[in-house]
Amino acid sequence: MRKNTFGVIVGNRGFFPDHLVGEGRNKVLLALEQSGYEAVCLSPEETKLGAVETLAEAKKCAELFRSKAADIDGIIVTLPNFGDERAVADTLRMSGLSVPVLVHAFPDEPGKMLVSDRRDSFCGKISVSNNLKQYGIPFSLTSRHTMAVEGDDFRAALDRFAAVCRVVKGLRGARIGAIGARPAAFNTVRFSEKILERSGISVETIDLSDVFGRAAALGDEEPGVKEKIAGIEEYFGAGAVPDRALLKMAKFAVVVDRWMTEMDLAASAIQCWTAIEEHFGITPCAVMSMMSNSLMPSACEVDVTGAVGMYALTLASRTPSAILDWNNNYGEDPDKCVLFHCSNFPKDLLKDLRIGSHEILKGTIGEEKAAGACEGVLKPGVMTLCRISTDDCAGIIRTYLAEGEITDDVVDTFGGAGVAHIDNLQGLLEFICREGFEHHVTMTYSHVAAALYEAFTTYLGWETYRHMG
Repeated sequence: MRKNTFGVIVGNRGFFPDHLVGEGRNKVLLALEQSGYEAVCLSPEETKLGAVETLAEAKKCAELFRSKAADIDGIIVTLPNFGDERAVADTLRMSGLSVPVLVHAFPDEPGKMLVSDRRDSFCGKISVSNNLKQYGIPFSLTSRHTMAVEGDDFRAALDRFAAVCRVVKGLRGARIGAIGARPAAFNTVRFSEKILERSGISVETIDLSDVFGRAAALGDEEPGVKEKIAGIEEYFGAGAVPDRALLKMAKFAVVVDRWMTEMDLAASAIQCWTAIEEHFGITPCAVMSMMSNSLMPSACEVDVTGAVGMYALTLASRTPSAILDWNNNYGEDPDKCVLFHCSNFPKDLLKDLRIGSHEILKGTIGEEKAAGACEGVLKPGVMTLCRISTDDCAGIIRTYLAEGEITDDVVDTFGGAGVAHIDNLQGLLEFICREGFEHHVTMTYSHVAAALYEAFTTYLGWETYRHMG
């Protein structure tokens, strides 16, 4: 997986100690390297101490960033001393890069407050932020106003900023596949392609008849089909899928994979019932599970904005995500509920993945057409929930975020399910109902709400509610 690359602006102001700038630059670059990130930064041969103070130095740094624009995911402004606020803002403006910006300031030490060692970065950070606001440049801040670069706090700040950069870069220009028409009974997953397009998210469509036709044209012995059969058997275990269904799943998967590659798609949303079952003879859940597990999220019921939410979570966490129903209360506990789907959960999210027939559909379409649903219990662990929705009346994208945990409580049901604990769950559910959000929510196993909130609000301009319990 590609490393994040950051442009680094080292601020300087001449009447503060120069030696702090050279030391600070080296410390920041070392911290980036140790955290697994690449850096693009002026060298001491290009400008004084490899820092930016004058207009000429700002131009030189901006030129460097422009030359590496394809590689730079975000820009870190670091202030070993007060720094020149105009030079920082000018560099960012002249670079022409529309990427997230993190402003960091080194801390002073109480015993080193004389002229020879005084930083005043505390004050300089406020001045830099003021100028960025004047210039209309959005930016992020570290969790503490000043922060030493040695230790876990700065590493966490870098990791969170990297997640912000991945989400922003990934969603701007994301291409989502809609496979089939929205099921008639699911008004809840209506969305606006035009509103998504304003944020750079495009939707490509394909009709199920086209998918079925392409699948019918594939030979049983075609290398791509045989390779996909082997992949399904490796994922679920040999013999887990009936031979008739296995061949159909493989052909369906080959067609979807090829179409997504051709269209350069990052995620998909599929009309998972009932046309596929009735007219093709399988449920697509198993294929969708495999795609999501390989970090190409696939959402149920043509929930395109649900697929966007899954993709955002995957970008932030670099782990698989799932789409679930807010489905059941859990006894009398007001802060617990059952999250469920019937299901296409990725393998990595489940304790014990099994493949079987779709319990909801097999009674009406017959078990022989319902093979392919994934069953299992969600693993215990911390998680983040995300919902992205287009508000067509207001013409905006609205989202909510929440963090909690999947518990080890037992729930006796079919499909995929787990018990979630969220502080003040009742307040969150009231918000969801009053604001008209969908019954679907997306989930990944990590706490990434802070990064998503920053990406959504600061850089994408989406209206976002972060549930804090």
